[in-house]
Amino acid sequence: MKRKAFISSTRQTVKEMKEQMTSPAGADRKAKQALLGERGAQGPIWQPAPDRFSRLDQQLQNANSQFIEEQQVQQQLMAEQQDEQLELVSGTIGVLKNMSERIGMELDEQSVMLDDFTHEVDNTQTRLDNVMKKLAKVSHMTSDRRQWCAIGVLLAILFVVILLFFIL
Repeated sequence: MKRKAFISSTRQTVKEMKEQMTSPAGADRKAKQALLGERGAQGPIWQPAPDRFSRLDQQLQNANSQFIEEQQVQQQLMAEQQDEQLELVSGTIGVLKNMSERIGMELDEQSVMLDDFTHEVDNTQTRLDNVMKKLAKVSHMTSDRRQWCAIGVLLAILFVVILLFFIL
């Protein structure tokens, strides 16, 4: 809205300047003032006088200052939003830190449990190895002469027990 007003006022000023430049009386007056070094009631030509361009300069300065203020407000809002987001990220990082500490403790506990389990498995493996060795001995004994000797001894003992049973 302000931009449109500025553009229309600038167009009007340019139009007035063109009219003054094209009118012969205006051109004569300008040439006369330049030669005489006077600007009428405004003073010498080398001193800037307040004219319609000062209003334009003022409008430009106002527009620039408004733009700068708007940019500062936007930057302030962005900084506040970034601060809020950083606070959220900080909170999230805190939660993740707590979770990672808990996971670390759980992993330590699991490691201890696995070490205990490994020890138990090793003990069980040793026992199984001993049992397998004993089974191998028994298996070896059955395929040997010892088996026949053991059967013979057991039959002799059985015969003696039966004789004693009938005699007594």
